[in-house]
Amino acid sequence: MASSGLIDRWRAALTRAWRLRQLKDPAFRPLFDAPPPDEWVAIDCQTTGLDVRRDEIIAIDAVRIRGRRLLTSERLELLVRPEQALSPELIRVHRLREQDVAAGLAPAEAARRVLAFIGARPLVGYYLEFDVAMLDRLVRPLIGVGLPQPRIEVSALYYRHKFRQLPPHAQQDNVGIDLRFASMMADLALPWGGDAQAAPSEAVMAGLAFIKLRALAGE
Repeated sequence: MASSGLIDRWRAALTRAWRLRQLKDPAFRPLFDAPPPDEWVAIDCQTTGLDVRRDEIIAIDAVRIRGRRLLTSERLELLVRPEQALSPELIRVHRLREQDVAAGLAPAEAARRVLAFIGARPLVGYYLEFDVAMLDRLVRPLIGVGLPQPRIEVSALYYRHKFRQLPPHAQQDNVGIDLRFASMMADLALPWGGDAQAAPSEAVMAGLAFIKLRALAGE
């Protein structure tokens, strides 16, 4: 019987082959290459809401990671021009005005810049599944497929880190672990403040959490 690891690799190879066949422009084939060693991209999107089918990206923040260093000098910050108007509530939450996003990039140009910045590097983030789903809507019209890069969810890394610290009886009882972003940052002693606008961006913080969790795991 094939091992689960072998099956996973087989599935990944099939998925990669299928996506390559769907690729519209061969210029984007390097997205499927092996990533640079010990490099990742932490990413976060601000959106008009949480509906991946109808809402839109209005801002993208991404920063590269190399080894145990967060490369703040290699950072991408984009505003994206949405089709729908911003609600007053969104303006309060994101502190982006109508004129700010109106001056943002067209979605196709934003997609090109994001893909050029990420390359083949794996993606790191918090609630990353949502961000990738939103980014897929942005890049799919351009390249024909969604983002092919591997994804690393920092809350999953944190869960494994905390689970290893539990005594055996607590592991068996499936004791809950607080995965809220602010709680996770506080427990990792990372500088996350109560005011999200005064604190570092979520992409930066997710990148720092990723680096620290890797160090705690001895990686």
